[in-house]
Amino acid sequence: MKYLFAIYIVFLLATWGFSYLFIDPNFFYLHNFFSNFYQIHRLTTTIIFVVLILLYFLFYLLFLKFIQNKKLGNKNFIYILILTVFVFLFSYPAMLSFDIFNYIATAKVTYFYHENPYIIMPIEFLHDSILRFMHAANKVALYAPFWILITAIPFLFGFGNFLLILFNFKLLSILFYFATVLLIWKMTKSLYKTAFFALNPLVIIETLISGHNDISMISLLLLAIYFLQEKKFGKGAIFYIFSAGIKYATLILLPLIPIALVKKWDTKKLFTWITILMAIIFVLSSFREEIYPWYGQWVILPGTFLIDNKLIKYILVGLSFGLLLRYIPFMLLGTYFGPTPILKLILMTIPILVAFFFYTIKKQKMYEGH
Repeated sequence: MKYLFAIYIVFLLATWGFSYLFIDPNFFYLHNFFSNFYQIHRLTTTIIFVVLILLYFLFYLLFLKFIQNKKLGNKNFIYILILTVFVFLFSYPAMLSFDIFNYIATAKVTYFYHENPYIIMPIEFLHDSILRFMHAANKVALYAPFWILITAIPFLFGFGNFLLILFNFKLLSILFYFATVLLIWKMTKSLYKTAFFALNPLVIIETLISGHNDISMISLLLLAIYFLQEKKFGKGAIFYIFSAGIKYATLILLPLIPIALVKKWDTKKLFTWITILMAIIFVLSSFREEIYPWYGQWVILPGTFLIDNKLIKYILVGLSFGLLLRYIPFMLLGTYFGPTPILKLILMTIPILVAFFFYTIKKQKMYEGH
């Protein structure tokens, strides 16, 4: 186990270093680290990315196997968790997405310029240095009001220092991540289920590296469900409103809550329906723009409570892998047009089909064994 931990540390540091290959040329705060490697050597960058993703899933499946076989307990799991969080807290967040810069810009419009972010776009402040490395400065706020409200914390406690503000936004994601992991443990008392979500490479990359706010939405949703199951309906309702107040996606669950309460559904049935509905909104998101990889967390979180069903477990692992592969076409080709959209769909779908195939083969072997 010690050797595995040592190799895992090397892997984490390699991924951390890889993230700094993606520094934007206009990101003057870290101009000394700028190499332009990812644009000059797209094929090499893509190959490294694929290798890192494959290795990450190998570690993930190994850790889950060790937990299942009682070779990895709570203490070692916590070590892995803290180590992963610590290394990726200091990674470059715009390796795969620039959304964290959009969060900061929206917060700046609100709390520095004192303007309404739903009306005023960041690009309207032409002198602002953040425009040099933003990729969506021509959009008003895309998120619900509660998200705008809580961004005051990382922004104001940055005291005007951009790098500190950036660090604070990543720290905010990490706090919600820890809250989610703790809630899964509290609600399931299963280390395996907790690790299934907590160590999932898609969750780790999109939350700890990219700092997406989806973790805050699903964390507050899980907290709402926890309080509702504890019959603390007032607190449950409040945290459900907070969840929908981050992103509107969880509004699809609104009709489900009173039905679940009146019919007194058990945990399995409740999370089955939550997973189905969040899967629907996940798929429907493609009609707005496209299916973004970090949206997969909407399905992975509730699905984690159902992984006693091996088919669900296999599909969630395949989905996680496939969503990370969606980054490959743009990373390689440098364009969102041409063959990129269809390649994204193909690369996302193949791992899900492969996972289903392996499940079918394994199930057939079990029947033959009997």
